[in-house]
Amino acid sequence: RGMERATRRRRPAVSIVIPARNAEDTLPATLEAALAQAYDGPLEVVVADGSDTPATAEMVRRRFPRVRVVPNPGRGTSKGLNRALRAAAHRIIVRCDAHAVLPPGYVELAVATLIRTGAANVGGRQRPVGRTTFERAVALAMTTFLGSGGARYRLGGPEGPVDTVYLGVFRREALEAVGGFHPAAGRNQDYELNCRLRAAGETVWFHPALAVDYRPRGNPRALARQYFEYGWWKQIMLRLHPASLRARQCAAPLLLAGLVLAGLAFGAGAILSAAGAPAGADVLRAAAAAPAAYLLLIAGGSVAAGVRRPDPCAVLLPLVLPVIHLSWACGFWASAFSRGRKSPTP
Repeated sequence: RGMERATRRRRPAVSIVIPARNAEDTLPATLEAALAQAYDGPLEVVVADGSDTPATAEMVRRRFPRVRVVPNPGRGTSKGLNRALRAAAHRIIVRCDAHAVLPPGYVELAVATLIRTGAANVGGRQRPVGRTTFERAVALAMTTFLGSGGARYRLGGPEGPVDTVYLGVFRREALEAVGGFHPAAGRNQDYELNCRLRAAGETVWFHPALAVDYRPRGNPRALARQYFEYGWWKQIMLRLHPASLRARQCAAPLLLAGLVLAGLAFGAGAILSAAGAPAGADVLRAAAAAPAAYLLLIAGGSVAAGVRRPDPCAVLLPLVLPVIHLSWACGFWASAFSRGRKSPTP
């Protein structure tokens, strides 16, 4: 009887689903953390592999025989998540990334919160942790207001209902009721899914203790590509859910538009000055105002971040922050002008 009571007290069975593509370097740490979860209930891990070569699948089968691998011929993250969801056996779905490392008590706390709140999705903060100097600079940028736009899943905040969370732990029936992850969403799939969950009357719940380590991109080119794609898919997501627009999401596109207009004005001022027109100097001074203000903002934000968390990598913030802002804005405007028809590659 004691064993029966203990069994009844066990947590519901959980499936951790992970989309992966060419992730031989980062996936091992992700899988080690997933399999080491201190969870009082059945737990399985399913990887949807959309890699260009067999290397990732072979590594998983060799080093992690308990993990199931399913093919993801569509390669996209959303398609991989849906593939893993169809292969998953259990009623609680934990979404994880191949760049993320779940802390030991993550699943236990998330499932307990899911049961306590009745939410459809429970999640928390993205905690960027870099190894190289550039990765640490990106991690620092992502935890500042200038680098995150004030998103709670980046900066933290009180427990409660929110628009979106990082990753997420779902009630399977709620996830399937809204159709799973949008198969056309290359990025922003979490935000887009949470929009549909909230529109269906469900709750998305933020818990600040659910902090997941995330390894940022390791060089400016990879970071620029990542944020270009974020901006590209944000534009598409806003066309699907216009009411989800937030003021912070307008900042980078307006910044880029302002800088382009300032560049055009500077060119006009230079032409006027060369022609000897007295107005040329005034136009040049006005044109310099926008980029000067942005540079001052970046400098001030970089100094403030370096003071808040002393780290030599802070000297790279004046490089990292513009890469984040301008790449995101370029992707946003490129998607707007092409209506999302072209490939989101910078």
